Amino acid sequence: MQDLARPSPSLRQVAALPVRIKAGRLETCLVTTRTTRRWTLPKGWPIKGRKDPQAARIEAKQEAGLVGKADKKPIGTYPYWKRLDTHFALVETTVYRVEVKATLKKWKEQGQREVQWMPLEEAALLVAEPGLARLLRDLTRGA
Repeated sequence: MQDLARPSPSLRQVAALPVRIKAGRLETCLVTTRTTRRWTLPKGWPIKGRKDPQAARIEAKQEAGLVGKADKKPIGTYPYWKRLDTHFALVETTVYRVEVKATLKKWKEQGQREVQWMPLEEAALLVAEPGLARLLRDLTRGA
């Protein structure tokens, strides 16, 4: 029997933590999920032939229209329950910081999600995943 407290090693995603400095303060960009409209980071499944930081950068571009450079090393991981067609699955998500340089006027998932910049501490309060909230709070303390 699978341990429900631990993510399945075969189910993993990569996420972007888009960041910018505005008025001397570090901000991040959250997006809503398409189905439940919960606030989260741009994320998705690993992309064949791409390294995880590249995949995270692509997710930020497709989901929020953000263009930037992803760090090669992850800033952390968090588990979350993903709603699939027939069940929920526990997914381990690896997060890469993406330094945003530009915002596109049009992008792939524009109109399918809300996109909002905010301080890290506000983002930590809005996200539904406890592990992601903890990661954002830890970054706030280190910022």
